[in-house]
Amino acid sequence: MPRKVTKSLQRQLNPDRKYQSILVQRLINKSILDGKKATAERAVYAALESAAKKLKSEDPLGVFEKALGNISPNFEVKSRRVGGANYQIPFPISGHRQLHFAFSWLVQSARARQGMPYADRLSAEIVDAYSETGAAFKKKEDTHKMAEANRAFAHFARS
Repeated sequence: MPRKVTKSLQRQLNPDRKYQSILVQRLINKSILDGKKATAERAVYAALESAAKKLKSEDPLGVFEKALGNISPNFEVKSRRVGGANYQIPFPISGHRQLHFAFSWLVQSARARQGMPYADRLSAEIVDAYSETGAAFKKKEDTHKMAEANRAFAHFARS
């Protein structure tokens, strides 16, 4: 099996039932705990509706897509050993991997909140991501700052 995931190895997801969106389906899949997909689905749909209501928007899918765009990273750093020293080398990210980080950070940040049901926590995190605040957005900013700080080592990426 190759180290890089090629297009032929990526599974094709079916869109979710309510919004017919693959992005919502991916969020549902990331939110699953203990194999309970129906529970995750209910929580995600409730969170999307609640987030749209908080932002006074008619389009929950539009709110979610904008929030996802706000927390998707453009760069990441990877460790590379060069001449006996480890360097953090910035690399650009595109497509599928950007969304992977965005979903992971969104779900992690929502689970880290305490004192309310998961649907409310996810809703609050989506609202925060929409308005460019919150833990998931901070994670993106930290990643970009790390990449910027290590820009001097970018020339090691080519060799």
